[in-house]
Amino acid sequence: MPTLKTTKGTTGRLAALALTLGLAACGQPVPPPETSGELRVGARNTPATYYIAHNGEPAGFEHDLLQAFGRSQGWSLTWVEEARLNTLFEMLDSHQVHLVAATLPRAAVRDRHLITGPVLFETPVHVVYRASDRAPRSMAALEGKRLALITGSGHTAILMRHKRRHPGLAWDALDHAWPEQLLDELEAGKYDAVVINGMDYDALRNFYPGLAVAFDVGDTQKIVWALSKRSSQAMRNALARFIEQARKDGTLARIYERYFGHVRRLGSSDILGIMQRRPERLPELRPHFHEAQTLTGIDWRLLAAIGYQESQWNSYATSPTGVRGLMMLTTQTADRMGVANRLDARQSILGGARYLVLLKESLPARIPEPDRTWLALAAYNQGLGHMEDARRIAQARGGNPDSWADVKEALPYLSRGTYAGVMKYGHARGIEALNFAENVRSYYDILQRLESRFDPMINLGRSEDTPAAPG
Repeated sequence: MPTLKTTKGTTGRLAALALTLGLAACGQPVPPPETSGELRVGARNTPATYYIAHNGEPAGFEHDLLQAFGRSQGWSLTWVEEARLNTLFEMLDSHQVHLVAATLPRAAVRDRHLITGPVLFETPVHVVYRASDRAPRSMAALEGKRLALITGSGHTAILMRHKRRHPGLAWDALDHAWPEQLLDELEAGKYDAVVINGMDYDALRNFYPGLAVAFDVGDTQKIVWALSKRSSQAMRNALARFIEQARKDGTLARIYERYFGHVRRLGSSDILGIMQRRPERLPELRPHFHEAQTLTGIDWRLLAAIGYQESQWNSYATSPTGVRGLMMLTTQTADRMGVANRLDARQSILGGARYLVLLKESLPARIPEPDRTWLALAAYNQGLGHMEDARRIAQARGGNPDSWADVKEALPYLSRGTYAGVMKYGHARGIEALNFAENVRSYYDILQRLESRFDPMINLGRSEDTPAAPG
């Protein structure tokens, strides 16, 4: 999934620059979207709501869902970013925005006497601590500890209920803070534990291998959008119909999968492994990955993620089945891609990049991104034939063969006889292809955060990116 920022501390600034603010021009209440054709959304920058991805485009679960809602109504969307939740609610009360999206607990919206939209998802509430410390196992263990949460998260009310039984419980409520800032301060030792929504933590867990969930507190929170009491019944009905249809047709599941479907795949040792090997092994390989991006157009960090998953960036890796090299190419694939020496890092990387392009181009043109790339990753591991079998199984199970969210559920059936009637290529260890694709996605997230984008036009002629002579 895209990550919040390239370097720590820039999230809010990136979002503020990218969002359409224009508040000075909003002296008059905005007309309803049914008449203006424009839906104005007040948003707070969080992993589950709205952020600027590494490609410079807006992203986020709630962002994508609202974009889909706008398309369904034929409305354009204008996003208004504000860090303070109270300010967003005030903008809603004064009719400067039609809707507020900010990973809002339903209870918090009702406390403001606002209209709650339909439930989008439910999220647990985690107590997160440093894994090197002794894990607190209950609220009693947090008495006298340094605890923090984010203002407006709905967690204050939860802790207040526990404080009746545990009077020594105290906490800092951080105003206009982002989930990443909360975890940064925990990691740095300012706090002993923090309270955070599971959905926000899931989006960031791969960047904090030293942190862990101690326990969950309270019931799951139902996350909704907030609407003004004076919002039209037509808009409320349209939202309810859209979310109901999105559940039925898989739109909700596909958007969820895009951001959260893969984030729990890696263990802390996996995350520490790539972080430790990155400064040791990646520098000498980086020019080859850059060259591969120049030739294929595929983000070099995705190619590097494949290389890490395949060999941990070991140019001389060899499997018991004879697959060899940094990108672990078979003899047949290497020959097809023009790779003479699979143990040559540059040749292997270029061959692997060309092979991924071939797989993407072999899929039906109607399949959109990012599903197209995730399907190609599974095919990189298992072969295009078995991937087509998995797509047939997805369809036989009532799913969408063009959706990674549905095909990933079908992949394990390649090793069973349940759907033998629709399979053309026989038995395969589909769970391996699933694990491969999801791990690559997670490593790609990490590399997007740690490594800069490469623009061939800007970097043209730089000596560090000049390709070595063919091996």
